[in-house]
Amino acid sequence: MAVQNQVKSFSVQDLIMEKKKKRKLFSAEKVMPIVLLLTAIASVLTTIGILFTLLFETFTFFDRVSIAEFLTAEKWYPFSEPGTFGIMALVSGTLRVTLIAIIVAVPLGIGTAIYLSEYASDKNRRMIKPIMEVLAGIPTIVYGFFALTFVTPILREFIPSLEIFNALSPGIVIGIMITPSIASLSEDAMSSVPRTMREGALAMGSTKFETAVKVVLPAAMSGIIASIVLGISRAIGETMIVAVAGGSTPNLGWDVTGSIQTMTAYIVQVSQGDAGYGTTIYYSIYAVGFTLFMFTLIMNLLAQFITRRFKEEY
Repeated sequence: MAVQNQVKSFSVQDLIMEKKKKRKLFSAEKVMPIVLLLTAIASVLTTIGILFTLLFETFTFFDRVSIAEFLTAEKWYPFSEPGTFGIMALVSGTLRVTLIAIIVAVPLGIGTAIYLSEYASDKNRRMIKPIMEVLAGIPTIVYGFFALTFVTPILREFIPSLEIFNALSPGIVIGIMITPSIASLSEDAMSSVPRTMREGALAMGSTKFETAVKVVLPAAMSGIIASIVLGISRAIGETMIVAVAGGSTPNLGWDVTGSIQTMTAYIVQVSQGDAGYGTTIYYSIYAVGFTLFMFTLIMNLLAQFITRRFKEEY
């Protein structure tokens, strides 16, 4: 009888504790959605604030400089008198560096992804992936001085006409910098392809390389293209590498051996105090920043469209 009373009292105690736990869990379930909603609202408000600031200051700039001059003039000389504000000179420098970066990063990134997905053993994959992550975590200012003091002297041995500040060196280094992200995202896309597709191709007599290139690669194409587009976005928005190794000479054209200036490098130059607050040059920072924002936005929307349009369901 005593044992039975102990069991009953113990059971009642358990019930009380269980009710307390449920009450705490219920409180957490009520509070957490509110906390998560507040974080989401903070993100949205931050984005709206940045966009509002860019638009307001950009409109102030266009009150002083016509949009036609901004989009069609071939020269960007804001510090001359009178200043010339032709954004295409900065866009040209940005596109040159980005194109070189993509030419370097795409073959390296996709080749690395194919090796990690189709050929590498678990041991090699565990060794290579952390190294790639370290490469992606190196500060961009370090990459910039690496391009200026190491890559450029090597390139000048083969291209004597190459200037100290040029588009080729930072373009190559930016390509090296974005290779890990392209490789990682592409490898994830290729790894998601079902193993049955590989086994079917091998059963029909395909070699491992043919299976990787003709079966796995097309099946993962949406993820691979999205990774490339995101890599382009990062290359367009890169700042310190081009500011250190690219120079500060905006010019319209496709020459990669001479000094250039990209949109981000110009923002860095003016932000160092070369222009007073309220001047036209000061407001030009926001006009250039808004142009850069539009480039990046278009690239991100394009990546999302490609992912949705060409996504394979297995």
